[in-house]
Amino acid sequence: MAACLLAQSVQAAATLQVLHWWTSPSERKAANALAARAAEEGIEWKDAAIPGGAGLGAGKVLKSRVLAGDAPEVAQMIGVSIAEWADLGLLLEIDNVASAGNWNGTLFPTVQTLITHRKHVVAAPVGIHRVNTLFYNRALLAQQKIAPPQSWADFEAAAQKLKAAGIVPLAQSSEAWQVAALFENLVLAESGPEFYRQLFVKRDPAAAADKRTAEALQRLRTIKGWSTGALEERSWPEVARQFARREAAMMIMGDWAKPELRDMGMLLDEDYACGTAPGTAQYHLYSVDTFTMFAGEYRHMPAQEKMARLLVSPPVQVEYNYLKGSVPVRRDADPARMDSCARASWSAFAQGATVQAPSLVHRMATDEASRDAIIAEIHRYFLDDRSTPADAQRRLGVLFRVFNLRSQGAFGAQDTDRRR
Repeated sequence: MAACLLAQSVQAAATLQVLHWWTSPSERKAANALAARAAEEGIEWKDAAIPGGAGLGAGKVLKSRVLAGDAPEVAQMIGVSIAEWADLGLLLEIDNVASAGNWNGTLFPTVQTLITHRKHVVAAPVGIHRVNTLFYNRALLAQQKIAPPQSWADFEAAAQKLKAAGIVPLAQSSEAWQVAALFENLVLAESGPEFYRQLFVKRDPAAAADKRTAEALQRLRTIKGWSTGALEERSWPEVARQFARREAAMMIMGDWAKPELRDMGMLLDEDYACGTAPGTAQYHLYSVDTFTMFAGEYRHMPAQEKMARLLVSPPVQVEYNYLKGSVPVRRDADPARMDSCARASWSAFAQGATVQAPSLVHRMATDEASRDAIIAEIHRYFLDDRSTPADAQRRLGVLFRVFNLRSQGAFGAQDTDRRR
């Protein structure tokens, strides 16, 4: 009986439920590759995929499961969310894994900082996405004798020429997170990483009122005007399909769209090419995919630690990032083994914090509640043509002041005074 119970314990420890939001065809391939690698290590990847762009649905499901006492053993978690969960004491510290793998010496500093909380490593990173990627159809641009746009002026001129020829300039959805992702690209182009951080990381009311924010909002409205008819709320794979069918000449989307295009039969550097969103050639608007291990069930710890080690190992980094469209988190990766788009992304990120900008949409810049509120305001402005940039700036400024009061504990002090 004792032997039977031990066998059951070992079997349970080798099964890890993994909650994530990779549900597009190409994302499924990347997840399946990780599951196959885990199986080689004696770990069963029990899939718990939750649909929803940018992980909105998965985040809600994770919270409800944790509150119900049913946390998965492994969960996809990105950006500032990692620290928020770590503060609750719910994440497994994997310092031994990180030390044995020399993560501090091999990972990019920005990535190492992201996965470290109170001097403990609490997440395993898998890939870096470049959110400021411009995809353009080579044949459509060549037909109209248009060079890939490098600046806003180039972009606007190209759009006018394409519209005159009956071609949709930019594939775009009215889905909230996709609109906000376009906006953060426009802010970065207008201002550079320093002001970008002032707006989205420090959430400075003065930055919200700045003319650079007004210009980015106006450009967002201009881009909306390039569409023919009302913009539909479509998932990002549907937007990618529009681009793949040559129904739009360009698309500003994270490089996760690249393998989706490949599965649709489009060849990089032949049918389409990658560049950077106009005005952002010197910058890297980034998102880092990571996995955390939930603490509590110590019988799962050996398998969780093995999973963490596996995710950062060089062979898995190469295979996974090719399938996902991202680039390795390791500084010792070989750029010669990357395609042209990935090589440009990895090389740009390697230049360090001076060119890096953390994506607001993908939780790199601020906490979850602040992020959701900012995205909602940008989306509100985008949908309502009566709203002016000044209106949106005022609303963002109010939000930022509320965020700052909350972070300073002002509301808590007021509540205490009222109770007295």
